[in-house]
Amino acid sequence: MAAALVLVWTYLLIGLLSKFGGTGAQQMLYPLIGRVFIHMLEPTSFLDLPDTGHPDLPRWLRYTQRSPSHPGFLYGTPTLEDRGQQIIEVIAYNRESFETTRQRLVLLIGEPEGPSLPYEAEFLVQSHDVEEVLPSPIGQRFLTALGGLWVPGELQLLNITSALDRGGRVPLPIEGQKEGVYIQVGSSRPFSTCLKVVGSPASHDRCTEGQPPLLSCYDSFVPHFRVDWCNVSLVDKSVPVLPGPVPTWGDGILEHDPYFCPPTEAPDRYFLTDALITLLVPLLVALLLTLILAYIMCCRREGVLKRNLATSDIQMVHHSTIHGNTEELRQMAANRSVPRPLSTLPMFNVRTGERLPPCADIAQVPLILDQH
Repeated sequence: MAAALVLVWTYLLIGLLSKFGGTGAQQMLYPLIGRVFIHMLEPTSFLDLPDTGHPDLPRWLRYTQRSPSHPGFLYGTPTLEDRGQQIIEVIAYNRESFETTRQRLVLLIGEPEGPSLPYEAEFLVQSHDVEEVLPSPIGQRFLTALGGLWVPGELQLLNITSALDRGGRVPLPIEGQKEGVYIQVGSSRPFSTCLKVVGSPASHDRCTEGQPPLLSCYDSFVPHFRVDWCNVSLVDKSVPVLPGPVPTWGDGILEHDPYFCPPTEAPDRYFLTDALITLLVPLLVALLLTLILAYIMCCRREGVLKRNLATSDIQMVHHSTIHGNTEELRQMAANRSVPRPLSTLPMFNVRTGERLPPCADIAQVPLILDQH
């Protein structure tokens, strides 16, 4: 029955309340500045509270839930600007009955105890998703494995970020493929030689060229974690950064510069000449090109006489004969009074030239007159 109830709770709306707003059941939580904060949200722990919320979420806090059957997680790392009290109200509703319930979380963000952690290292774990690393046993196992590369007992989790929030892509639905998660760890001890070699520029250059990075020690994360050693970043905050010079504000007026002398007055300028040049020069060029083309096409022709002299007599006679016959046929077609050619008459004898009278029965006349 409890599992079925968990499946009902699908969406969670998270709101950031004012410091003193609202009443009802509350849960006190104590995040620390510069340390990762993780809180699991179980749907069965919600209580009915009056409506006092405004939907919002602190900038340092994120929420994730893989599916309705999995618990949700609030996680993030507060900074010095987030110190103080923050009240988070989580609202959930039942998809079957549309009933809503609320749970209020009071976050008292304070300073962490113990030594500072100026040495920070960030690793990309490709074998896990963010909600798989958020539970404390997985995170402690990662710190234990990192102890083989660093000084054990001085490591603490600083931040956990999904690879999707850092520009990663959702993998295809292939078994064993994960989205990846960035894990940031801090320590008061300096980096080991192994980590310095992995984070060196020479190792990054090898990764850029497609070669394996430099790893001078045994990979203690195997087989539980698959770390991308080309995405290891080291930050050393033990040496304070000197602040730069404070800028001095002037009166807003530039000092005299002998190399920059802008004109104080702009004389009147007439653009009629520029406009005429812009319009007339292309027109004159186009006219000149037109005249040259007309001269080449009309005045440089070879002529009929030169063509006839370059043609053989036999070809000219053949051409003249065809031309004369064509003209004769055109005249005959124009003048209908000309008798029809003998070859077009019916029953014309080729040898004798005899033709039958029009009144003869053409059907009884043999095709060849010599046959009768």
